[in-house]
Amino acid sequence: MPELAISTEKLAFIIEKAREFDVKEGNSDPDSGSNPGDDDALDVLEDDGSDPVVQELGGFIIALNEDEQLDLVALTWLGRGDGTIDDWDDLRARAVEARSEYGSPRRETVRYLLGDPMLGDLLANGLDEFGIDWTDERTTADSSAPSQQDEDEPTKQR
Repeated sequence: MPELAISTEKLAFIIEKAREFDVKEGNSDPDSGSNPGDDDALDVLEDDGSDPVVQELGGFIIALNEDEQLDLVALTWLGRGDGTIDDWDDLRARAVEARSEYGSPRRETVRYLLGDPMLGDLLANGLDEFGIDWTDERTTADSSAPSQQDEDEPTKQR
């Protein structure tokens, strides 16, 4: 089984942030003058180019070293079905070749990755091919887990 240069913790962060961004859509209500309550706050899902999640995710990815960025690209391709785990070395070599054509490799790799609307899902699928469960490395609260408030509820009802 091939080894990844990027940690599962970093991948979990990228997957979660990419999924936050993936729900964004183009401007679907350009003339909206109503208040958010009237239109069910749908405008919050519009991508106006100033999304802090994109800035955070882009900054995180650009700070990765070259090997980690190459793994991200190859893992995206693996998750998309461009190869199997047995083709990992070839996928990685293709990522190296593609990167060599960039004038500004770090920035263009970020732009390429963030340009894929399914980035989070593709990375998760790629990790599945490796047999890696990234959900153990969750970086945000799991809403399905009981909260401290839920645990305190029975004592308040007495």
